[in-house]
Amino acid sequence: MAPTSTPQTPFGRVLTAMVTPFTADGALDLPGAQRLAAHLVDAGNDGLVVNGTTGESPTTSDAEKEQLVRAVLEAVGDRAFVVAGVGTNDTRHSVELARQAEAAGAHGLLVVTPYYSKPPQEGLYRHFTTVADATGLPVMLYDIPGRSAVPVETETLVRLAEHPRIVANKDAKGDLASASWVLARTDMVYYSGEDMLNLPLLSIGAVGVVSVVGHLVSAELRAMIDAFTAGDVAKAREIHQRLLPVCTGIFRTQGVILTKAALGLQGLPAGPLRLPLIEADEAQIAQLRQDLSAGGVEL
Repeated sequence: MAPTSTPQTPFGRVLTAMVTPFTADGALDLPGAQRLAAHLVDAGNDGLVVNGTTGESPTTSDAEKEQLVRAVLEAVGDRAFVVAGVGTNDTRHSVELARQAEAAGAHGLLVVTPYYSKPPQEGLYRHFTTVADATGLPVMLYDIPGRSAVPVETETLVRLAEHPRIVANKDAKGDLASASWVLARTDMVYYSGEDMLNLPLLSIGAVGVVSVVGHLVSAELRAMIDAFTAGDVAKAREIHQRLLPVCTGIFRTQGVILTKAALGLQGLPAGPLRLPLIEADEAQIAQLRQDLSAGGVEL
């Protein structure tokens, strides 16, 4: 049974974009994924995103994606939202993944802007609405032009908000003006998709986060959001500033690389990466230890 959602928090408030654990030989580690998911929910997450880019979705097969959704649902689906990443730069393939995720029991879908192809805004609109029409699940868009090359423009987001199942946007665009206008003109719910901007996005109306550093500091993110929503802005700002070394440290190179390194240092399931991503080297791990220590993370 899925957790209870509300229009204001359709996927909860604290979600981690979960890495996909692999075994030493590079195979999918389903027991490890279940242990990691349970750890993250115990630490304060009320939602998890699986099969996102932090989950190395470009290098996992469709069958592995389905297995991962089912495994995580089995582990935590009764107490956390499980949102399946289904976005690709092929609308037909995204529809297939969306239907697969729905059949597996996912509570919602994350649909990233089609990457590399650089479609015009009308193409983005048709892509997102086609995927949203394919299932009965609520959809969170993922606007990240640093990877997709094309932003979802304000007017496009306003149009997309009219779709009954497009209920949220994971915002990693770094454009607080655009986000402000969408929030002012629609009922679309915003989640911060850029850890450095978690508090600024809350300040203009975001309800929560889809975080990478949540692998390490979920409790602190929860405390920051709770403080802000309770009106204690000073406390929220103090937590935000305390976490800055963690937010910087995890992204000194590609975020999955150092997240998996950090989980390994904590003895949590992570395993190797699949090419073209590679393991962190000794110097990167040494710097990571310093960054995490400065942010209060115990290793």
